[in-house]
Amino acid sequence: MAERGPHPSAKAASGSTRAAFPLGLPTTPDPERPLVTPLEILRKRADFLAAARARRMPVTSMLVQARFRDDGSPAIRVGFTCSKKVGNAVARNRAKRRLREVARLVLPGLGRPGWDYVLIGRAGATAERDFLLMQGDVTFALRKLHKPGP
Repeated sequence: MAERGPHPSAKAASGSTRAAFPLGLPTTPDPERPLVTPLEILRKRADFLAAARARRMPVTSMLVQARFRDDGSPAIRVGFTCSKKVGNAVARNRAKRRLREVARLVLPGLGRPGWDYVLIGRAGATAERDFLLMQGDVTFALRKLHKPGP
């Protein structure tokens, strides 16, 4: 029998932080479009807590929190969360999948380098809202959050 490599479902090495699918736009050279850095995922509780103390903008389908990191890194970082109020595990995962896709489409264009964003799902809204309206919600929230003033 021929030798086979590791089983496709084998786990990645511990400490690996690569996502199963990259967020952000492809970084292949395109003469009409500048290169865009892929989004990084927030994983540490301290980063979520820091974002919770910063700016926030509620919209129909979610709550968007944003904070300037001031660490010199140009990366745009994003985190996603849904409480048990959203529903059971299936409903929470569906809502988070939708939040991830909205972030992948909107944040590279409207997000600012050096900022952290947290998208928090809402019960009965995140999973059922029309996807184009969700994109509009995030666009509206980002414009309000980055608007100069108090």
